[in-house]
Amino acid sequence: MKFFLCAIGLVLIIEGLPYFTFPEKIKAYLFKVYQIPDGTLRIFGFFSVAIGLILVYLGRN
Repeated sequence: MKFFLCAIGLVLIIEGLPYFTFPEKIKAYLFKVYQIPDGTLRIFGFFSVAIGLILVYLGRN
């Protein structure tokens, strides 16, 4: 459980840094993301999850 909490904490730190350091650029970026079609975002999300799973698998073995 400690490892899981550390992993979640690191994810939150990494995800929060851009919002903390460049809030105006994040707003512009999110507006651009809003304009991307849903299908493209789904494909990007799928590949992100797949790559993440592969990295976790490789890191755990």
